[in-house]
This record gives sequence, structure tokens and C-alpha cells, in this order.
Amino acid sequence: MTEPSDLLVEETASNAAAPGAEALPPANPVEAGAPARSQWRDVWRQFRSHRGAMVALVLFVSIILFVAIGPWLWTIDPTFVDYRARNQGFSMAHPLGTDQLGRDMLARMMTGGRVSIAVGLVAMSIALTLGSLIGVVSGYFKRLDAPLMRLTELFLALPLLPLLLLMVTLFREPLGQKLGPAGGTFLLIVSAIGVTSWMQTARIVRGDVLGLKEREFILAAKSIGTPAPRMILRHVLPNVISPIMVAATLGIATAIITESALSFLGLGFPPDFPTWGRLLFDAVDQMQQYPWRVILPGAFISLTVLSVNYIGDGLRDAMDPRIRGR
Repeated sequence: MTEPSDLLVEETASNAAAPGAEALPPANPVEAGAPARSQWRDVWRQFRSHRGAMVALVLFVSIILFVAIGPWLWTIDPTFVDYRARNQGFSMAHPLGTDQLGRDMLARMMTGGRVSIAVGLVAMSIALTLGSLIGVVSGYFKRLDAPLMRLTELFLALPLLPLLLLMVTLFREPLGQKLGPAGGTFLLIVSAIGVTSWMQTARIVRGDVLGLKEREFILAAKSIGTPAPRMILRHVLPNVISPIMVAATLGIATAIITESALSFLGLGFPPDFPTWGRLLFDAVDQMQQYPWRVILPGAFISLTVLSVNYIGDGLRDAMDPRIRGR
């Protein structure tokens, strides 16, 4: 007697051999050679569809290349003083003019951009590390949730700008004596910004962890006795990476603006160590006579912050599974 499975095989073969018959699609597209989709490929596909984020990414990469490669091509010393060339306008010798001491503005813009972006990246790393650590621990361990959240609320209640001014005023001179004026100021500013900027990241990560630890795979891992450190590193952190990355992009913008504000108030880097904020501080007294010396660093700060914010918006949309699945 012929089995039903044999009849099914024979019928399928006859249909495939019949002229004009439509071929059935393969049951497994991966076996047919179709490229496997990954999470990061889907994120990149969704990110590319965000036009504003792509334009911002190109702009931000261009600014990075300008400040990173520019000083190798434009070799004028940004600290060289030439009193004969003071307050010059745009020219072939000085494409962006000179300042009140005859220093080349193009060279100072490049060097200042390096410092400002470095401050943003390092301060963001400190804030992101603190915020992620406190958020994960607070959300995962119930007994630590209340004290850590009270600590977070305490920092949120502090007036951040006066606190930053106090920290810079108290510790700039001692650190400058040990690490040098530039090194001590850099360490102090990035530490002060990082220590006072982690609270929003902690609250966002905590909320995601609270919802995540009730998921089935987390409960299954707990049921087989997975230790808490392994659980956090292998299962919790990879699933809260999207809000962390979005917070990282926004943290860079916040740090750049904060450093510019401190330098504009005269509490940032020393005069011979230019940053975009320091260039604004040096030019504000002669803003009416030489407005381009204020417009140029202000424009670079604005473009950098705007591009980073748009990149953060694109990452937020690309990493949202509800949007990515469309």
C-alpha cells in the first residue's frame, strides 16, 4: 500500500515537472542563499531612511576630519603671536583672519575643535558609565533601588552650573600644579561635567531594566541559577544598549555646550590653549568691530551640537523595534 507521504512526494514532483507550472518557493530562504538579517543591519537600514540623521552624520564626520586632519595640512602654529598681523580679515595667508594678537584663526579653530570634541567624548563616557551602572544596579536589585534613586534625585535637585563653577574654582589651581595648566583643566572639566550629567541616563536605564527583568528569558535564566553578574552582562546590558547609545549622542552635545559656557565665563582652559568656547571669550570684547571672530566658533559649536542631536534622533528611531519592524 502506498503511504500518504509517498503520494505527496509524487504529486509535488509531477507538478514541478509539468510545463508552465509555477515553482513553489523554498521553505527556508536561508538555505536558498538569501542573506540572513541581523539586528544591526536592520538598525542601519532604518537609520539610513532618516534623512536628517544621515545629513547630520555626514556633517559631524566632516567636522571630525576638519579638526583631526586639518592641523596636519595647515601647519601654522595656533599660539604664534604676530603683532603686525593683528585683527586681519580673510586673506590667502589667513583664510579665517587673525585675532587681537595676530594668531591665525583657522589654526585656532582646528585646535580648539579637537579640545572641545575631546571634552565632549570623555565627559560623555564618564557620565554614561556612571548612569548605566547606577541604572542597571537600581533596576535589577530591588533593595538598592530606593537609595540609588534618592541619590539620583539629590543630584537632579542641585544647581548644576553653580556647582560646576564651584568645582572649577576650588580644584583648578591644585590640579594645574600637578598636571600642568592644560592637563589639570582638562581633567577637572571632564570630571565635573561627567559627575553632574549621569542622572538622566540612570533613570532611563533603570526603567528599561525594570521592564526587562520580568521577561520570560530573564526568568528562565534565573530559574537555572545564573549568577547576577553574568545575568547583567550577558542578558540585561545587551538589551538596554539602545537607550544608552541615544544618551551617549545627546551627552556629547551637552558636554560641548557646558565646556563652551565655562570657557566663555573665563573658567575654562588657559588663553594659550584654545577651545571654541575660549575663542568666544577672547572675541566678545571686540564683537562689534570683528564679528566673524564670534560667528565662526559659535557656528561650529551650533553645527556640532545640532548634528549630534539629529544623530541621536536617528538612532532612537532606528533602535525602536516598533519602528524597525515596519
